[in-house]
Parts: sequence; structure tokens; C-alpha cells
Amino acid sequence: MTSSFSGQSQSRQGLTPRLPTPPTGWPIGSYTTYEEAQRAVDFLADGDFPVQEVTIVGVDLMLVERVTGRLTWGRVIGTGAASGAWFGLFVGVLLGLFNSAGTGSFGPILVGLVTGVVFGVVFAAVGYGSTRGKRDFQSASQLVAGRYDVLCQPRSAEKGRDLLAKLAMKPGGPAV
Repeated sequence: MTSSFSGQSQSRQGLTPRLPTPPTGWPIGSYTTYEEAQRAVDFLADGDFPVQEVTIVGVDLMLVERVTGRLTWGRVIGTGAASGAWFGLFVGVLLGLFNSAGTGSFGPILVGLVTGVVFGVVFAAVGYGSTRGKRDFQSASQLVAGRYDVLCQPRSAEKGRDLLAKLAMKPGGPAV
């Protein structure tokens, strides 16, 4: 019996299952960058290949955190003020639109802006102060794979491999 919670009925209908499931299919290409794998699938699509049978799988996943700069009190307070200003300006404009005093009043906008700056600075300072100097840098995280495999359902795998071999033979084509 198939339950609506199992994800099986959805995958039979061609919909993506809601629960994480391992990929299926045969490998038809392997690439060092996601861009190369994406180019390969695009090439398959251009060749009237049934790309709905294709899956790009990142293998050997790693979380890469790139440090973008040093974090100081000045930077924390400046960023908090800027963030709060944008939010306060947004709220102030909304309040100004529904203000019964008329369209010439900038009071709600100014109050929203100042309040946003104050709260932005306070929240940023409290957040940074709570780390007690244990994280004095900014960074950006990204999930990256060591390689990207292109898998295809068995009924179309041979045709897919043949098409990707033609792509690899082109000048500048990725190695399969």
C-alpha cells in the first residue's frame, strides 16, 4: 500500500519525492566542475535527449568557508545601522502610505528610519558581543563537490554516453 507520506506515489507520477532519496541511474559522464556537468546536460537537451531521465550528482561533498574580511566593532555597528536603516525605511514608507495626515508628511518615514537604525545597532552589537572575540571574521559558506556525475536511466544511458562523447570531442569540450 502506498501512503501519501512515503513519497513513492509521487515518484511514480514523475514528481520529485519529498523525502531524500539516493539517485538512480547509470553514470554517463563525470566532471570536475558543476559548470561542465550543466553544460553536458544542456548539450543533451539540445540533442533532443529526454533530460528528465538525467540527474546531476555531487560526489565527495565539502563545506567551504571563505573568509571575506576582519570583523571589528566599527564594521559590526555600521552593518547593523545600515541593515536597520533599510528595514526602518521600509516600515516608515508603509506607515506613511496609510497615514491619515496626507501625502506631504515625512514623519513616519523619519521615525521608522531612526528606530530601525537604533534597533539594528543594538541587535548587531549584542550578537557580536556575545561571541566574546571568538569569531572576529566574516565569511561566506558554500557546499562544493569534488566531482559531478551525470546519471541517466538505463533505457537511455547508451544514447546519452554517445552524445556526451561527441561533446568531449569538440574543441573546448569537457572530458567525460
